[in-house]
Amino acid sequence: MPRQTIIFNGDAPTRAAIESSLAANRLLVFEDCDLSNADLSRLDLQDAVFRNCQLPDSSLYAAKLGRTRWTRCRAGHADFESADLVDALFESCDLNNSGWRRARLASSTFRSCKLTGARFEETSHLALTFEDTLLVGADLRRMSFRKALLKGLDFSDADLSGCDFREAVFEGGSLRDAHIKDTRFEEADLREADLGGLKLANARQFLGATISARQAAEMVRSMGLNVA
Repeated sequence: MPRQTIIFNGDAPTRAAIESSLAANRLLVFEDCDLSNADLSRLDLQDAVFRNCQLPDSSLYAAKLGRTRWTRCRAGHADFESADLVDALFESCDLNNSGWRRARLASSTFRSCKLTGARFEETSHLALTFEDTLLVGADLRRMSFRKALLKGLDFSDADLSGCDFREAVFEGGSLRDAHIKDTRFEEADLREADLGGLKLANARQFLGATISARQAAEMVRSMGLNVA
């Protein structure tokens, strides 16, 4: 039997109101809601829909958010630590400086989002997808992008230490001034990425990678050599 849908529209629902709807096994839709600083931790919000909502500084710690859909939401500094976000979809959301430590992000998608300064420590992220997304200054240490098609991702100043980009293909985007200690780029196609400011401490990181003649000249000049 299909679950009845409850729509919270244009208000600031309390945790008690949300819990009451969940207890009645309702499917929740939040539209134009103000959930700033809200405590949504540990709630079972699977399949919920969030549209044009405000969630800055909200806590979704250990919440069940599998298959949720988020569109044009603003959730700067929100805490998603230990949340289950398997198969979640974020579109055109502002998630700057949000925290995702130990979150389950398998098969989740971030499309046209802002994740500047976001922290993804120790996440479970098999088949996680980013598209046309700002990841400037984000902490993405030890994440795997192996064989991924990376469309329009701005990794400027991001901490990519220990990440795996082997055989990845960059369609646009930037790696400018990214931190790449122990990062692997073997066989990656980097021709469309901005590589400005990269410090190549170990050329073996890029063994077999493909770059353009222009990129090669820029790298050589960054090492203090003249290109004749």
